[in-house]
Amino acid sequence: MNNAFEKMLPNFSFEIFPPKRTGSLESVYGTVDALASLHPDLISVTYGAGGSNRDNTIEIASTIQNRYMLPAVAHLTCVGSSLEQTDALLAELKEKGVRTILALRGDRRADADFGDGYFKHAAELVAHIKKNYDFRVLGACYPEKHPEAPSLEADIAHLKEKVDAGVDALITQLFLNNDDFYRFRDLAQKAGINVPIIAGIMPITQASMLDKVVSLCGASVPPAVRRFVDAYGHNAEAIREAGIAYAASQIVDLLASGVEGIHIYSMNKAGVTRQIAQNIHGILYSLRVKKS
Repeated sequence: MNNAFEKMLPNFSFEIFPPKRTGSLESVYGTVDALASLHPDLISVTYGAGGSNRDNTIEIASTIQNRYMLPAVAHLTCVGSSLEQTDALLAELKEKGVRTILALRGDRRADADFGDGYFKHAAELVAHIKKNYDFRVLGACYPEKHPEAPSLEADIAHLKEKVDAGVDALITQLFLNNDDFYRFRDLAQKAGINVPIIAGIMPITQASMLDKVVSLCGASVPPAVRRFVDAYGHNAEAIREAGIAYAASQIVDLLASGVEGIHIYSMNKAGVTRQIAQNIHGILYSLRVKKS
């Protein structure tokens, strides 16, 4: 296990995203203010589809790293980017003190002439970063397989290539059934993937989120989730409470199973993330004391 991650596990981290339109970042920094008081091990900043909002990603990650003095992770996609563009972004991140990259292929845009970019797969981007820079590199993985993969086994074989290229740790896409994560983790270990696997959790706090979750990453929906969405989806406060409770129960079970980290997809909803952290505060504290 990579020592840089071993010393901080169980890792408790969050993901935020830049505003969709250019303009003030104050709302994002308000979210960071609220999350920083939870003392996360990492805060990651997403990259828009095809690399949109990349300037905001760099600015926000740099601010988290330098103003808030928290480890920041900048997402970096390779779709649609030339080698020169990628190197320029990496040089800027290095200059601004961001030391960790989440290397992704990224989603292809519908633009007819957008192009695939210099790197075709995340594994190629990882190898380039590790050969030419001194970044810590994270990779993404799908507990229920990437939507484009023919099978989970085939997806894990490609994931092994990415890990072999130099990934230091993996963060899963969201999942709603912990058994899917455990099955994936077992298969990954059997395939020789021995880096930490951090579990990605997204609280379902609005009925509309469920269809988005399924369409974005193909996550299956357990009957328990479908039931609380159907029962409480008409009531904003009720479904928020139910989604927080379900996410907290997922995390409790994952931590009890020895998961190597929890990454909450906050959707910039600091209040939801804070409530989850409060619900499991004693568990997190006891695990961190044990680790130290």
